[in-house]
Amino acid sequence: WYRLAAEQGDATAQYNLGVMYGTGSGVIQDDSEAVDWYRLAAEQGHASAQTNLGNMYDTGRGVLQDAVLAHMWYNIGGANGNELGSDNRGLIEEQMTREQIADAQALARRCMASDYQDCD
Repeated sequence: WYRLAAEQGDATAQYNLGVMYGTGSGVIQDDSEAVDWYRLAAEQGHASAQTNLGNMYDTGRGVLQDAVLAHMWYNIGGANGNELGSDNRGLIEEQMTREQIADAQALARRCMASDYQDCD
């Protein structure tokens, strides 16, 4: 049912499929597939999906590891009400330069201003 709803654009179903693929719950574990579903939900403003997408970039699961994009997605998830996103943004900042943080903040502003269509 999640897949059917996700394929019809339901952000919560897309997020849940991302979680399932990320953990291997009910499906074969596949980080790249998880990223794809998180991204679809994140682009609809789903705060938990945005935070989880940040985590995928933070850890390099399913994507190339990228602290700037991780910070951007954590920042957006936090701005949309996901407390873990805000917490993780603070943690990753400890490993980033000021320039990287400024780049991530600029990307986050651009992403949000474009209604999540210009995010990478």
